[in-house]
Amino acid sequence: MAAKKTGIGIIGYGYWGQNIVRNFYHTPGCEIRGVADTDRSALQTLARNYPAIPVVEDPEILINDNLVEAVVIATPVATHYALAKKALLLGKHVLVEKPVTTSVAEAEELMAIADEKGLVILVDHTFLYTSAVQKIRQLIDENTIGSLRYFDSTRINLGLFQPDVNVLWDLASHDIAILAWLVREKPVSVNATGISHTGNGIENIAYLTINYATDFIAHIHCSWTSPVKIRQTLIGGDKKMIIYNDLEPTEKIRIYDTSISMNPEDDKLQKLIDYRTGDITVPKIASREALGVLAADFVEAINGGGPPVSGIGLGLTVVRILEAAQLSIKSNGQNILLS
Repeated sequence: MAAKKTGIGIIGYGYWGQNIVRNFYHTPGCEIRGVADTDRSALQTLARNYPAIPVVEDPEILINDNLVEAVVIATPVATHYALAKKALLLGKHVLVEKPVTTSVAEAEELMAIADEKGLVILVDHTFLYTSAVQKIRQLIDENTIGSLRYFDSTRINLGLFQPDVNVLWDLASHDIAILAWLVREKPVSVNATGISHTGNGIENIAYLTINYATDFIAHIHCSWTSPVKIRQTLIGGDKKMIIYNDLEPTEKIRIYDTSISMNPEDDKLQKLIDYRTGDITVPKIASREALGVLAADFVEAINGGGPPVSGIGLGLTVVRILEAAQLSIKSNGQNILLS
């Protein structure tokens, strides 16, 4: 007898929704029971590519379908909360695009409903499922680079300007999620600055600093107005340092056997800094589509396989930092404590 497949309903067949449908279509243990989108032309495209998948314009039809056990939400961020809440209240598991909501209060409410009903919420922070980021996590956990000192990320490109969220909510959410997953220490405060060049008050360039109680610090630079596309993160430890370049086709991670150390002089009034440079190592990274790994993790979590890698707790952390960063920008870079 064939094992029962988890019924999946997908809301949104835009750019990212198309990738989601393709990956769930090929994920074992699940079956797409329907796709909803208010754009009829999008549904016509879907019908040509996947004629066996039912389509509807009204997402509530999908949410109320008894054959749908889990709802995937690939819609604008302002719609996430209402759609996810409806699905959860009807006992459906939820996978939602990042960021999970537009506020901490909304994310906390969704988490409370899911906890009460024993449901899974997975937030689509896809980079956590890439082989490169998982390799970096392994290197940190194995103490290969030593105690962490800094995380410095640049995520810039030309466009795409978003009508409802600023560049931090659009781009920095990736880096914050990676940071939160790699670093077990909780941040204590943030400060951010940004500027809008479009006259609508939505920042297109922003700089975010995340502060910790120790000597670790994180910094993220995001822009929609760069002539070049850069996706690079520097991670420094007291033993070694890592450069992670997501645009590199094969050598995404370089490990530098480089560090500094400070030795007190005899009078202990001054410290000498020693610089050490060694070899550069390029670890082998498995080639696989991260979204397929995420889809499999969602299905496994639904079927009792344990919490997902990118659960609602991490999603809430990302929104908490983004909300504080937004407040800091509007307060001219004031340091904002994280509760």
